[in-house]
Amino acid sequence: MSILKKNHLRYFIEIAYNGKNYFGWQRQPEQISVQQILEETLSTLLRSEIKIIGAGRTDTGVHAKQLFAHFDFDEFGDKNEFLFRINSFLPKDISIKNIFQVKDDSHARFNAVEREYEYIISFEKDPFLQDFAYQINYKPNVDLMNEAAKTLLSHKDFQCFSRSKTDVKTYNCTIVKAFWEAKNNKLIFTIAADRFLRNMVRAIVGTLLDVGFGKVSLEEFQKILESKSREEAGASAPAQGLYLTKVIYPKEIFLDRKKILE
Repeated sequence: MSILKKNHLRYFIEIAYNGKNYFGWQRQPEQISVQQILEETLSTLLRSEIKIIGAGRTDTGVHAKQLFAHFDFDEFGDKNEFLFRINSFLPKDISIKNIFQVKDDSHARFNAVEREYEYIISFEKDPFLQDFAYQINYKPNVDLMNEAAKTLLSHKDFQCFSRSKTDVKTYNCTIVKAFWEAKNNKLIFTIAADRFLRNMVRAIVGTLLDVGFGKVSLEEFQKILESKSREEAGASAPAQGLYLTKVIYPKEIFLDRKKILE
């Protein structure tokens, strides 16, 4: 964990963004990212080089309704004025919803205890969902998909759903929630875990759709989990239907500093 400079404080910012125009969260050498835009905007506004660390990565085209990142800076005055000014500088598809002062050793990535995603499927052509949902023409068997999703909760190693050549120490994740729900001609998949591997949610969605369309049986789905092979799982669902919706932290890392947070 980084060490604070003298007189610096640590802040968490709560972020939301439409990922359509970005090559994911993380900075890239020759492609525009959400992290790059935020760092450049914060640096301009605060007149100091600002580096931020996010709770995790989202891939190209994936959206976030809630993501947290931390940065270090001096104490600054009014929170509402800061939010107004930073959002005035940011493009329309990125917003900072809130800012919190946290304990000096708090870390947006390592202190997160749970992350939640939603994946949205639309069964009709909707011009307002074109960039925000995956349109399919035939309805899958949702009961079978939920049966398969239940097995995720009792499994630990998800290498079969991880992007190949990912540099991680472990493929183990603890999934605490995974279910499909039909709503107004849409199908929404909700999944929550302590951590996720790169491309994991989209690979799970694509494979569960194979179950729903009868291409993969429940027994075969179990074998895919045990195989630890990405080649055995289904194709990844398109990015535009995926949203990071929630990141949860221990309450004790947040400081109640009224002059900043009220």
